[in-house]
Amino acid sequence: MIDSTIIEVRDLWFSFNGQPVLKGVNLSIHPRDFLAIIGPNGGGKTTLLKLMLGLLEPGQGSIKILGQYPKEVAPRIGYVPQEIGVNKSFPISVLHVVLMGRMRGGGGWWRFSKADRTAAQKALERMEMWKYRKHRMEELSGGQRQRVFVARALVAEPEILFLDEPTASVDTKGQADLYIFLKELNETVTIVVVSHDLSVVSSYVKSVACVNQQLIFHDAPEITGEMLEMAYHCPVDLIAHGLPHRVLRTHEDQ
Repeated sequence: MIDSTIIEVRDLWFSFNGQPVLKGVNLSIHPRDFLAIIGPNGGGKTTLLKLMLGLLEPGQGSIKILGQYPKEVAPRIGYVPQEIGVNKSFPISVLHVVLMGRMRGGGGWWRFSKADRTAAQKALERMEMWKYRKHRMEELSGGQRQRVFVARALVAEPEILFLDEPTASVDTKGQADLYIFLKELNETVTIVVVSHDLSVVSSYVKSVACVNQQLIFHDAPEITGEMLEMAYHCPVDLIAHGLPHRVLRTHEDQ
């Protein structure tokens, strides 16, 4: 019987400068899941994402992606980080930013093939950004730039897409448009997104993990009282399905 788990995290511990960041984290993600990772600043959300990407090494425990160690499956993974290393004023076109997603190691000069350019066109068309292919990044809005960065992650046709705060610099309409696209993409691609915006969770994702050194997983697009108490130390009576409508009991500062 084939294991249906696409990401497996087991007893994961990680420390930075001797300070624990993650403690005994366990997580299983299945194909076509759309997982939101929430939690407070400094709670370990981005660290967990980087560990799953193979950008960091666990202090203890194991991570398997598609049955292998993260670095072994890098070509099958797409990643949109918080800060993209592209200078918006640098004279590079949208098309070439996306083509960068076809570069795999080796360094030096890279000659893009016809297949690379066809893949870049397909990714930009998918993000409705092909007509901007000759524009420079500084000529785009925040939402348009984010679409370009997602296209760059998609150009290698990944099986899993990781996004770290993808709507942090995007206006409200851009946020909604991006999540609508991600929901459609989720029909064929497993998605893991780190977000501080609780209001998007019940509308678009399928499951939620709250991270604050430890991890609580909920296999539904809802944030439980246990999650919020762990993450934000607020006693919770009710979390309505349509966040941000939530009711908190009166509580005093500790």
